[in-house]
Amino acid sequence: MFLRELTASPDHIKGAGPATIRALARAGITSVGGLLCRYPRDWEDRSVTVPLADFRRHPSVCTVVRVLAHDWFGFGRMKTLKVYVEDASARAVLVCFNRPFLEKQLTVGKQFRLWGRFFYKYGEIQSTMFEVEPLENAGAAETLPETVAESSRGFGRILPVYPLSAGLTQGLLRKLIRTALSQYAAPLEDELPAAIIRRDGLLPKARALRAIHFPASMEELDLARKTLIYEELFYLEVLVGRRAMERRPAGNSDAAASPTRASGTPAPLQRRLLERLPFTLTPGQEEAAAEINRDMDGPFPMARLLQGDVGSGKTLVSFLAALRAIEAGGQAALMAPTELLARQHAENAAALLEPLGVRIAFLTGNIKAAGRTPLLKSLAAGDVDMVVGTHALFSRDVVYRSLKLVVVDEQHRFGVTQRQAIMEKGHSSLVSPGMPDLLMMSATPIPRTLALTVFGDLDVSVIRGLPPGRKPVKTHLARESNEGKVYDFVGRELAAGRQAYFVYPLIEAADSGDLKDAESMAERLATTVFPQYKTALVHSRLDEEEKRKTMEAFRRGEVKALVATSVVEVGVDVPNASCMVIEHAERFGLSALHQLRGRVGRGAEQSYCFLVYSDEGPDGDGLTETGKTRLRVMLENSDGFVIAEEDLKLRGPGQITGIEQSGYLALGIADPVRDAGELARARADAFAMLEADPGLLAPDHRCVAGVLERVPPFSQVVM
Repeated sequence: MFLRELTASPDHIKGAGPATIRALARAGITSVGGLLCRYPRDWEDRSVTVPLADFRRHPSVCTVVRVLAHDWFGFGRMKTLKVYVEDASARAVLVCFNRPFLEKQLTVGKQFRLWGRFFYKYGEIQSTMFEVEPLENAGAAETLPETVAESSRGFGRILPVYPLSAGLTQGLLRKLIRTALSQYAAPLEDELPAAIIRRDGLLPKARALRAIHFPASMEELDLARKTLIYEELFYLEVLVGRRAMERRPAGNSDAAASPTRASGTPAPLQRRLLERLPFTLTPGQEEAAAEINRDMDGPFPMARLLQGDVGSGKTLVSFLAALRAIEAGGQAALMAPTELLARQHAENAAALLEPLGVRIAFLTGNIKAAGRTPLLKSLAAGDVDMVVGTHALFSRDVVYRSLKLVVVDEQHRFGVTQRQAIMEKGHSSLVSPGMPDLLMMSATPIPRTLALTVFGDLDVSVIRGLPPGRKPVKTHLARESNEGKVYDFVGRELAAGRQAYFVYPLIEAADSGDLKDAESMAERLATTVFPQYKTALVHSRLDEEEKRKTMEAFRRGEVKALVATSVVEVGVDVPNASCMVIEHAERFGLSALHQLRGRVGRGAEQSYCFLVYSDEGPDGDGLTETGKTRLRVMLENSDGFVIAEEDLKLRGPGQITGIEQSGYLALGIADPVRDAGELARARADAFAMLEADPGLLAPDHRCVAGVLERVPPFSQVVM
C-alpha cells in the first residue's frame, strides 16, 4: 500500500495525545499512512436488525429491546448483575460481568438498542459481550423497524473491527482513523492507471480508503476490498516485472528466441562428469540441466530457480552448471545456509569434480587466518575454480578473479541482502566484472501462487521424481503412549544393520516438562532403549567441529542412532539410514516434517517415518485442529508440492516465501493464496504495461512512476 504525503506523525491527528502515540508506536504505527493502513480484520453490520430469536443464524444480534427485570448471582466481589430483556421475537439475559453500573443505566421498562453475540446456556439465551444505547424515541411502537437510525455507538452503520494491542481499543482506533480520513484522505490521488479503474469498475483511491474502514453498505465494502487488494498485487507484480527487465536489458529480448542460441547440450567437461557417474540422470535432471545450459549461453545473465523434492538430485545439476561456468573461464560459488551442509557439498564436489581437474575450495567463517589468507589469495588469482561455503563467501575481504556463477542452496534460509551481497561479488571481480548467472535451489517447493510473487522474475525448473531404485518412504502415525512399538520396530531395523534418526523439538528440558528434549532422550535411548547400539547427539549449540565429527561417525555407520533437533532437516545424506522418528510431530511445521522425512529413503532399502504425537494437546484436550491437519497431510501425501500448498493454507504466505524479508512488499490486505485470481490478472496487467511502456512515460502511467519513485530500488528488496 503506497500513500502519498502521509508520512506525518500520528500526533498531527486531532485528539491523539502522548499516551495514544506511544500505544500506536508499540503497534508499529508511526505515521498517518500507517494508521490508515491498519485495515480492519472484520466488520460488524449494525445497519440491519437481527432479532433475538435469530441468534443461532447470525454471528451477532442487533435489535431494540425492553428491560424486564434485574437479578444478581454470586457473592461479594463475585456478585454479578443479570438483566432480562425482550424484543418482539424472544427474551434473553445480559450477563454484566464487572459492569454493576448498568443496573442504573438499564432501567426496567425502558427501551434500548442492543448489539451482542448470544448463545444458549442454562436454559436461556445469554450474552456476556454486548453494547447498549438508549432508544431516543422511548415511546415508539414495539414493532421493530427494518433498520435503526445511525447512532453514536454505531447502530445503523457497518463498524470496523481492528486488530488490537496494548493501549488500543476499538473505540479509540475508530475515532482516530475517522479523524485521519477527514483530515488527510480527500486529496489522495489514484495510484492505479485510470484505464484499469474504468475497466474493472474500481473505486477512486480516496473513496476506497474511506470505504474499507467505514463502508456505507456491504456492497461498497466489497468494492473497496477488491480495489485495495488489486492495487497491492498490481504493485507487487510491477516490482517483479521491473526486476525481470533489469536482468533482460532492452534490445536483448529477441536474442533469447534466436535460432542461434545454444541447444543446451552438455559441454565437454559436463560430458566427462556424466560418463564417470555410475548412473544416468533422471529425465527431470536432464531437462533442468539443459535449461540451465541454454540460460548460461544466452545473451543475459541467468536467473533460475531450481525446485525439486528432497533427494531429487538438485546438487548434481548445480555441479553441472558449475562446470559450464568453469569451462568458460569463470569461477563458481555455491553458498549453503549451514556449515554442515556446505561441508557436505564441498566433499561431494571434491569427489566428483576434482578428478576432472576442477580446483575446489571450502570457505566458512570458522576457518582460521592461517588457512584463510592463502585461500583468498588463490581465489583472487584464479587458482580456485569452485568455492563452496556459507555466508563467508561474500565477506568484505573475499575477492574473485572472475565469478560467473552463483548457486544459492536452500535459498529461503538466506535474507535478501545476503543474496544480493554474493551477487555483487561478480560485479567486483578482477577480470570481466558483471552480473553472474544465478541459480537458486529449493527443496521446499514453492506453490505457483507464491512463485508468481517474490520469485516471479525468475525462470523455474522443476525436477520431479526420484532417482532410479529409491522407494517412497512409508509414513506411520503413533501416539506417544504407543512409542514402545515404534522403538521395537526401529530396533529390528538396527539389528538388520540399518540406522535411525530421532528428532525432538527441544535441545534441553523446558521448565514445563511437557515436551521431550534431545539431550534427555539421547541418554535414555543410549542407556535404556538401545544400549547395544552406539547413540550420538547433535544440535545447533554444539560447535561446528563436534557436529562434523558426529555426522561423520553417523555417515560411516559407527553411530547407529542419531538424536537431534531439526538441525538435520537439511543436507544430511546417509543412504543406510532407514528410520526417521519425529517426536511431538504436531509441534513441527509441514515444511520441516517433509524435510525431515526426506533424510531417509536415500538408499535402495525401504525406509520409514514415524510421526509420534502427544496424547494431549497443550490445553489437555487433544491435538489442535492445525496439528491434526499437519499429521493427516503428511500421512496422505509424499509429493512436496502438494504438501507446500497445504502448508501455505495453514501458515499463510509471509513466512514461507520471504515476503516478510521484502520490506515494503509485505501485504496489508491482499493474500496471494486467497486472491490467486486477482494476482494473475494483476501480473498480466503489470507486465503488459511494462512491455508497452518500460519508462512509464505515458500519461496514464505517470501515477505508477510516481509511486515507484518513493520506494527503494527493487534490487535491494528481492533477489
